Amino acid sequence: MGKLAVLALRAVLVVVLTGTVFVQASMVWALVSGSDPEDGSLPLTPLRVITILGIGTAQVALVCIWRLVTMVRRGTVFSHAAFQYVDVIIGAIVAAALVWFAATALNAPGQRDDPGVTLIMGGIGVAILGVALIVLVLRMLLAQAVARDVEAAQMQAELDEVI
Repeated sequence: MGKLAVLALRAVLVVVLTGTVFVQASMVWALVSGSDPEDGSLPLTPLRVITILGIGTAQVALVCIWRLVTMVRRGTVFSHAAFQYVDVIIGAIVAAALVWFAATALNAPGQRDDPGVTLIMGGIGVAILGVALIVLVLRMLLAQAVARDVEAAQMQAELDEVI
């Protein structure tokens, strides 16, 4: 991975992380100030809590991606240490899907006249779980690459002994 690509990715990660922290802080501020509508519409407090949790899952994934990019830059990504970050990313994506399903369930009673919105939101939750499965497949590919790297190192050591 080139220096420019790493720099660009890190710049994007910093911008996204800064933006999520700002939105999260705004949600916490709104939660503390307690300005729920009194007209009987959807209460905002549960939605704010769900938003804070959802943003937290994205932040966890962003930090893990930063660490993986660092490992790629150092040439150590094909090691067992990378698995912990990939596992946390998978967990964060699954948690994001669960948070999305909670938002869907909270929104569903207000959609009785148009249940299609709830179905679409449920479909988005399933798509988020699909992303977790894709990352799981990528984790399996990483495992194969690590195994090949270990095998190559062993073969190189044997070759060095022969020579």
